[in-house]
Amino acid sequence: MRLPRSWAWPVLLVSAGLEAVWANALSASNGFTHLPATVVFLLTVVASTVGLGLAMRHVRTGTAYAVWTSLGAVLTVTYSTLAGHEQMSWPKALFLAGIIACVVGLKRMDTHGEAGQNPA
Repeated sequence: MRLPRSWAWPVLLVSAGLEAVWANALSASNGFTHLPATVVFLLTVVASTVGLGLAMRHVRTGTAYAVWTSLGAVLTVTYSTLAGHEQMSWPKALFLAGIIACVVGLKRMDTHGEAGQNPA
C-alpha cells in the first residue's frame, strides 16, 4: 500500500491514538477473558501497527517509533485518568507535557528536512 508523504504524519498520529485504544482494551480484556475488549484490542493493535509501518515509509524509524509510543503513552494515561482508573498529579501532568513537547520537537525536526529520509 502506497502512502503519500503528506499523509505520513496524520497516519502516524492516528496510529498513536489507536495504540492508546489497544492498550486500554488490553487492560479491560482482563487477561483476554472479556471478549468485546479482546476483539477491540486485536483490531486496534493490528490497525495501529499497520499505520506505524506505513508512516515509517516517510518518517525516520526512530522518530516514528518515538512519536507512536510517546503519544500512545500520553493518551493511555489521559484516558485512564478520565475513566477514573488512575490519579493525575501535577508532577505527572508536567512529565506528560514534557513528552508532548518532545514529540512536537521531533515533528519540527522532520518538517525541516532531515537528511537521509526513508525512501518513498
